Amino acid sequence: MTSSVELLVNVTPNETRIALLDTGVLKEVHIEREAKRGLVGNIYKGRVMRVLPGMQSAFVDIGLEKAAFLHASDIVSHTECVDESEKKQFIVKDISELVREGQDIVVQVVKDPLGTKGARLTTDITLPSRYLVFMPENSHVGVSQRIESEEERARLKALVEGYCDELGGFIVRTASEGSSEEELSQDAQFLKRLWRKVMERKQKYPTRSMLYGELALAQRVLRDFVGTQIDLIRIDSKLTFQEVQTFTQEFMPELTQRLSLYSGNSPLFDLYSVENAIQRALEKRVNLKSGGYLIIEQTEAMTTIDINTGGFVGHRNLEETIFNTNVEATQTIAQQLQLRNLGGIIIIDFIDMQSEEHRERVLQSLNEALSRDRVKTSVNGFTQLGLVEMTRKRTRESLEHILCTECPACKGRGNLKTVETVSYEIVREIVRIHHQYDSEQFLVYASRAVADYLINEEAHGILAELEVFIGKQVQIKTEVFYNQEQFDVVIM
Repeated sequence: MTSSVELLVNVTPNETRIALLDTGVLKEVHIEREAKRGLVGNIYKGRVMRVLPGMQSAFVDIGLEKAAFLHASDIVSHTECVDESEKKQFIVKDISELVREGQDIVVQVVKDPLGTKGARLTTDITLPSRYLVFMPENSHVGVSQRIESEEERARLKALVEGYCDELGGFIVRTASEGSSEEELSQDAQFLKRLWRKVMERKQKYPTRSMLYGELALAQRVLRDFVGTQIDLIRIDSKLTFQEVQTFTQEFMPELTQRLSLYSGNSPLFDLYSVENAIQRALEKRVNLKSGGYLIIEQTEAMTTIDINTGGFVGHRNLEETIFNTNVEATQTIAQQLQLRNLGGIIIIDFIDMQSEEHRERVLQSLNEALSRDRVKTSVNGFTQLGLVEMTRKRTRESLEHILCTECPACKGRGNLKTVETVSYEIVREIVRIHHQYDSEQFLVYASRAVADYLINEEAHGILAELEVFIGKQVQIKTEVFYNQEQFDVVIM
């Protein structure tokens, strides 16, 4: 079956969502909300308004409501590729020697405006892509310290050095570990085209103009998919379609012919069943076609995945049933990790297999399924307890963390105290208050379920026994806005 890769771009006011489908199956979801976008990364042609020698800083007008702030320490050449001993020798010059009032200057925002403070700037321009960071007017190649393998560091440095020229040098990002020469080359070419465009705009645009805006989600995703075969990019917004078309014509002409404006009546994500797939990706349980299922739990420390046979009993014997369920689960696990964007430590509890051959084949199937993931993964095999340990590189927030927040009722525990448990907590609280304070009667505010439980004398008799025990009357009031665990005890 021929693989077909499609990108669906859904735009609504203040939110953009992008879905990556491979042969009709949802693989990735990217979401950006306008309120979360800032100015960091934007490049401006500004004008120095005031120089303050006493503060070693200058105020620069870049066309925003407030003047932006430029400190002398941010007017330096690139130091990412300089070793520690050389960094210590860097001496920050006096601000008066570096800039003057009325001077036009190209700057990049490193910190968004906050309250009464303007944006913070630097003249140390960098342009990021998926694998590389471009450093204009610099011939160095730096490699991320987080790439630990010396052999891999040397390979990457040797490859990227070939892309350095009079335009600038590069920093090799952690994400480039294991990337191919073609992927790095395409990234470098894209960044150089981008910088040439910035330089053109610098000559053409007036002062207080933005020369480069940090890319919107649709453009960023296309940038990160450089080198990936995309058959169709379908966009449901005319304005976004025009912006993406302009972007691809300038920087990725090979993708322009694959752009398509969607103007159908049905929502784009509904047409491809993406909306339902996103909702299912927020649930713990994932059903397998055979009748088995996975339980995926994301915690602060790790993600755990438990496989169960469910209603799948197989046609031969139990061992064969277990093996087939585990193999099927490997494909779904790989897809769900990518879709939910789960990173860090992942523990998989496959159904116990007696055969060593079956375990090896399940591991092989898992590795094959994960090989199609763009994010780096590492599988460590079965532990003595029969668990599979693996890691997946963290690249961005998980889908759950983007779309969900902590439950106000359970505070992230994932469960609520039972009505009976809360009722007995109320009883203990009344007894405690009774011993400490003198009162005529007690008034309890509780959720409907708890109030009904306490009032139901015939079934429980809790309230009657409590009133006999303390010798006081207890009234129960239903508070419809309380969750099951909330209650208040008032002295009357």
